[in-house]
Amino acid sequence: MPSYICTTCGVGYAETDAPRDVCLICADERQYVNARGQGWTTLEELQSDHVNELRELEPGLWGLGSKPQVAIGQRALVVERPDGGVMWDCTPVITDEALRAIATRGGIRAMAISHPHFFSTMVDWSRALDGVPVYLHEDHRDYVMRPDPAIRCWSGETEEIAPGVTLVRTGGHFTGSSVLHWAEGAEGRGVLLTGDSIMVVPDTSWVSFMYSYPNLIPMNARMVERIVKAVKPFAYDRIYAGWWDRVLDHDAKAAVQRSAERYIAAIR
Repeated sequence: MPSYICTTCGVGYAETDAPRDVCLICADERQYVNARGQGWTTLEELQSDHVNELRELEPGLWGLGSKPQVAIGQRALVVERPDGGVMWDCTPVITDEALRAIATRGGIRAMAISHPHFFSTMVDWSRALDGVPVYLHEDHRDYVMRPDPAIRCWSGETEEIAPGVTLVRTGGHFTGSSVLHWAEGAEGRGVLLTGDSIMVVPDTSWVSFMYSYPNLIPMNARMVERIVKAVKPFAYDRIYAGWWDRVLDHDAKAAVQRSAERYIAAIR
């Protein structure tokens, strides 16, 4: 039986004879069911006409996306480490070429996902990478559409999954929304990988915070303040959000603070 993948959000479901009528992730008010109707695909179908695009973003960090774009179009990030790297977030397509490239760069020891919109084909990736653990915050447990022994739910506010690689629960977009702090990134000044928990906007000297990006539902001031407070203890100079062009390349910590102040002033 295939694992059906929603063509709107890209999330894979447990193996069934036929797909369900509506994707539960898309039915939530933070996402949307396509106006043309629910659509489904499979990994095998995607592999027939898609490839993985790899880009080096800075020493020790590279991105991996699906080309042409699938669903919401996010790309994964891989933090390289001598004892095996960490894959942050996920992209639907998996190719043999990408797996070989990962192996030549030291392999993967763990995966971690920021929130349910990026769950994608995380189980297929884990299996292709010899069953590496997939870290999700426990508040996301009910959003897992394809249970698997590789999924590990962490609790609390932070979780170090490799030396200098720490998951931080920000909340906001989802209660378990998280970012990843990479202490050695940006030449030792620190990097945040944020998905869209903290979103770099087209004017890449600013970030924003939304309860729903596609449906333009703003976040309240209290939650924005919570997000800023959650990342305040960490040193970071650069932010990589969930898409290729959403990078804030310097003074990121100051940008988060001034962006939060501007956002809060605008909604009050």
